[in-house]
Amino acid sequence: MQNPNTFYKAQLQLNQRESKRIFKQLSLYSLLRLSVFVLTGIGIYFTYKNWQIAAGIGVVGMAIFLFLLSRYTDLKAKRNLHKRLIAINENELNIAKGDFHEQPDGSEFQNPKHFFSLDIDLFGKGSFFQFINRTAINEGTETLTENLLSNDITNIEERQQAIQELAAMPEWRQNYTAVAQGVEIEHSAASIIAWLKGYKPFLGKVQYALTIGFSIASLIIIGLGIMEIIPISMIGYWLLLGLGITALYWKKIDVLAQHTGRAKDTFRQYALLLEAIETTTFNSQLLKAKQQLIQSEDQKASEIFSKFSKALDALDNRNNLISLVLGNGYLLLDLRYSYAVEKWISKNAHKVDEWFHVVTFFDAFNSFGNYGFNHQSFTYPTLTHEPVTILAEGLGHPLLHPEKRVDSDLKLEEEQFFIVTGANMAGKSTFLRTVALHIVMANVGLPVCAKESKYKPIKLITSMRTTDSLTDDSSYFFSELTRLKFVVDTIENDKNYFVILDEILKGTNSTDKAIGSRKFVEKLVKQNATGIIATHDLSLTEIETELEAVKNYYFDAEIINDELFFDYKLKQGVCQNMNASFLLKKMEIV
Repeated sequence: MQNPNTFYKAQLQLNQRESKRIFKQLSLYSLLRLSVFVLTGIGIYFTYKNWQIAAGIGVVGMAIFLFLLSRYTDLKAKRNLHKRLIAINENELNIAKGDFHEQPDGSEFQNPKHFFSLDIDLFGKGSFFQFINRTAINEGTETLTENLLSNDITNIEERQQAIQELAAMPEWRQNYTAVAQGVEIEHSAASIIAWLKGYKPFLGKVQYALTIGFSIASLIIIGLGIMEIIPISMIGYWLLLGLGITALYWKKIDVLAQHTGRAKDTFRQYALLLEAIETTTFNSQLLKAKQQLIQSEDQKASEIFSKFSKALDALDNRNNLISLVLGNGYLLLDLRYSYAVEKWISKNAHKVDEWFHVVTFFDAFNSFGNYGFNHQSFTYPTLTHEPVTILAEGLGHPLLHPEKRVDSDLKLEEEQFFIVTGANMAGKSTFLRTVALHIVMANVGLPVCAKESKYKPIKLITSMRTTDSLTDDSSYFFSELTRLKFVVDTIENDKNYFVILDEILKGTNSTDKAIGSRKFVEKLVKQNATGIIATHDLSLTEIETELEAVKNYYFDAEIINDELFFDYKLKQGVCQNMNASFLLKKMEIV
C-alpha cells in the first residue's frame, strides 16, 4: 500500500486543482445564463406584437436557460464534492501530526455500567474513538460504536479481511465519505424507517387513472380554447375544477408531503452510497455478504432509491406557486405524485431497513479501513487455540506517538493473573489500557499496536475508574463494591473474560484494602480468571508464592542526580522504588 501522508498530499493537490478548474467553468456558465436571459428578454420585447414568435423565443430561451442551469447545478455539486475531499485530506494530514482533539469525542457513549467503556479511554477527549472515527452518518457512528463495545469474539477473521480490503481502497473510501457528507440529515434513518413501515396509503388505481384522464382532457380543452373552437373561459373553469378535485385530498397530501420532505435528502444521499457499493467488486466474505443484501432481482437498490428520491422531489414541487396552481388545476400533479410515492412505499418499505443498514455498515467500516491504512506498521493478530491469551512482541499504546512510545513484550497465558506494581507515573495505567485496547481492537478486527501478536479471542471486563453517584445516593466505596461484584458474577457465568483492575478498594483504609484486595484476587484465581491487576500494595505480590497462576511484574523508576527517570518497560518481579515522597519534596509540597 501507499505511504498515507504521500497519498493524502497527492489527493489534496489533485482535488484543489479540480476545484479551481470547475470554478472557472461555473463562472462561464453563469455568464452564459445571464446572456441567454437578457437575449430572450430582448427578443420578446421586439416581437411582442406577434405573440406566436414571442412565445417561441420565450420557450426556446427558457429551455436553453434551464439546460445551462442544470449543467451549472451538476458542476456545482461536483465542485462541492472536491471541496469535501480537500477537507478530508487536510484533516488526515492534521491527525497524522497528532491534531485530532477537535473531532467528535463520543463522550455520549460512555456508560459506567458497560463492561469497559468508561475505563480505557475509549471515548472522551483524546480517546481512541476520537482518533479513529471518520463516519459521516449518525447511524454509521452508532454502528462504529456498537462494534467497539460489542465484546464480540466470533467471526474476527472475517472482519480482519474486510478491514484489510477497505484499507487498500483509500480513494474509494474517501469518495464514499465525501458523498455521505454531502447532505445534512435532520431526521434519523430509524424515524424514517418507522414511518415507512407504518404508512397507510389513501390513493388507489382509480384516482391514478383519474389523473391521466383529466390531464388528457386538459390538453384537449386548452387546444380547443386556443383555436377558439370553444370559449376561452372554459380553460379557466376547467382549472377551477382541477383545483377542486385536488382540494378533496389536500390534507392527506399535505401530511404525506411533510414526511417525505424530511426523507428526500436522505434517500438522495443513500442512493449515491448504494450505487458506490453496488458498482465495486469486493473479495472479502463479509463485504460480499453485505453487498448481496442490496441486490434485487429486477432492479438495483440504488436505482430504487433514486426513483423514490425523484418522486419525492416531484411532490416537493408543490411548494412552487406555478406548479401548485397550474400543475394541480390541469394535471392533478399532487394526486399523481402522491400515488407514485405511495406505490413505492407499499412495494419497498420492508426492504429499506436492510438497505440502510448496509450503508451505515460501510460508513463504520470505512473508519476501520482508514485506521488500517494509516497504521500499516501495526499487525493483525494471529488467532490461536493454544492456551495463550496474548503473546505480543513490541506491544504499545496506539495513541502514543511512535517516537515517544515505549513498547514491551507480553506473554500472558490462559487462566494466568498478573499483579503489576510500580512507582507513580511509571506506566502501570498506560500499560493496562494498552492491553485493554489490544483486546478491543483485536476483537473488532483491527490491526494492533505491536510488531507481532498471537491472540486467543477473549472478552474484556474492567474496574478502573469507579465513581460515586449523588443521584443514586451511593458512596464511592459502595460503587466500587458494586462494580467488583459485577466482575465476579460475570466471570462466574462465563470465564472467557479478561479482567483488568486498577488499584481496587481505594475507598477504604490501607489495612482493610490489603486484606480485601488479596481475597478478591484469590477469588478470581479460584474462578480460573485471566487478567491483570495494578497496585501500589506490595503485600499483594506475596500471592505469587502461594498460587501458581499468579505472576508478578513491575514498572521501575530511578532517581539519578536528584532527577526522576522512567524507562516504562514491563519487567518480571516486584517494584522496589516508590516515588511519592520524592515528588512531594521535588514539587515543594512538603
